[in-house]
Amino acid sequence: MLIIEYCEILETNKKYIIANQLLKSGTSIGAHIHEAQNAESRADFIHKLKIAAKELEETKYWVTLCERSKQYENPAVLKEPFNELALILYKILSSSYKSK
Repeated sequence: MLIIEYCEILETNKKYIIANQLLKSGTSIGAHIHEAQNAESRADFIHKLKIAAKELEETKYWVTLCERSKQYENPAVLKEPFNELALILYKILSSSYKSK
């Protein structure tokens, strides 16, 4: 929910392009993780989590742009949750590869 709230702040400040990109990539992470829970196979599970990881990296990129720009609201509230999610996601992926 934090990503949605932050993107709404950006939209209020008329930062539509970044808000749109960030909202798409940020919400896509959860959608792919959710989809992976019903994967048809281990390979499908890994594939969906890898897509989530790519979306996470894209989201971190947009957050970094906002963080470094003086015209954007500080996204500090997003940093820790995304870092924690990254640790969890990469651990699951690592474990999934090892158990093949």
